[in-house]
Amino acid sequence: MKNIRYKHILPIALLSSALLATSCEKFVELGAPPTQVLLDDAFSTDASARSVILGLYVSTVNTNISGTTTFYSGIAADDLQYNAADASLLEFANNGLLNTNSYVNNLWANLYQLVKNTNNSIVGLERSATLTPAVKDQLIGEAKFMRAYAYLYLVNLYGDVPLHLKSDLEIFDEASLGRTAVDAVYSQITADLLDAESKLAAAYEGTFRARVNKHAASALLARVYLYRGDYANAEIYASKVLQESMYSLPAATSNFTNTSTEIIFQLANLSGITVFATNYITLPTVIPAYSLPNAVYDSFETTPTVDLRKTTWVSPKTVSNKAYYAITKYKATAGTGNEYHVVLRLAEQYLIRAEARANRNNLSGAKADIDAVRSRAGLSALPANLTQAQLLSAIETERLHEFFGEYAHRWLDLKRTNRATAVLSPVKANWQATDVLFPIPNAQIVVNGNLTQNPGYND
Repeated sequence: MKNIRYKHILPIALLSSALLATSCEKFVELGAPPTQVLLDDAFSTDASARSVILGLYVSTVNTNISGTTTFYSGIAADDLQYNAADASLLEFANNGLLNTNSYVNNLWANLYQLVKNTNNSIVGLERSATLTPAVKDQLIGEAKFMRAYAYLYLVNLYGDVPLHLKSDLEIFDEASLGRTAVDAVYSQITADLLDAESKLAAAYEGTFRARVNKHAASALLARVYLYRGDYANAEIYASKVLQESMYSLPAATSNFTNTSTEIIFQLANLSGITVFATNYITLPTVIPAYSLPNAVYDSFETTPTVDLRKTTWVSPKTVSNKAYYAITKYKATAGTGNEYHVVLRLAEQYLIRAEARANRNNLSGAKADIDAVRSRAGLSALPANLTQAQLLSAIETERLHEFFGEYAHRWLDLKRTNRATAVLSPVKANWQATDVLFPIPNAQIVVNGNLTQNPGYND
């Protein structure tokens, strides 16, 4: 895909999922903004409105938000090792990002593309007077979830970011917005998710848990509250999900298949092949572009039993007399597979609640939640007399072992707990405390003079 430069607000029509399923380049090079008639037509019937919302999921897959948020943040942290020679990707690995880095710009642009799509959808849905009320609520809930999801990554990767909430019909009102404070962005994320939770049904639409439901909104809210240090609400919302009988922790060998009972929400595709498998798994003689660092591989428990995540989710290989640790959470790399991109899964809810409980001095409750995840990994329970500090350290380790190579969990965990410098400075030669944020893309500052740069990236 070309490195296409975007403005913050791009002209984009609200279209059916069939059109949204075209290539990323075609998707962002559509013509003029929609007229009032086009916007109203898109949400005049239940069928057409559903088609637009399905397009949100398709466009999210097509712009590879799953892969880019994972790979760039993983090599910036310490849970992915980059083994190729792309100079722009090496900037992430070496924590030497330039504000002209094309991948930083494209990640920003693709996340804001999702924001634009959801804004158009929300405005059109809320204005429609012809939709079935239950359908209207469901679709608004889905769109608001997706907008919250996009902003959650934007605010964590870039810090203060422009908060766009209007449709393309009001494009000039927001074309040159400055940066909105993190707290205000989080307030919008929370408001969107609370409204989504209130509107979404508990039952999944369609098959494979590939559209968000009420519990997906609760799960993402639990993460948001944890990130904000609101441990009471983090525990409440994680518990909402954990009490649902439709979710469970299956064996580590099958929890990423698209029928897994652990999945809360996944992004589907036609092939059943993920960007994770195709980037992590290569032929025996081919070096994977991304692999698990030696230090992470060596950190798994091996006595009295071996962590099943080490034996099931990692596959050692030797190429040219050098050892690499291929990540094999997802297995299918060719043909027709049975794996989608798992965005939210149950193990996270256990560890969110564990961390929330530990911070609220419910140490036995925290231990029980950690042990639930450890049990699936074939490990024994933690000792009963651990202190709060020891439990929080154990949770950090469990999150590393559970979520390596997934959706920037490690990068965001180190940032939100103020542990990034302590953990990464010994292993990153160029580490500076300001590296916890990516630069605001210079291309965006050029077209919007109201944007300012993050500290450390003004050169």
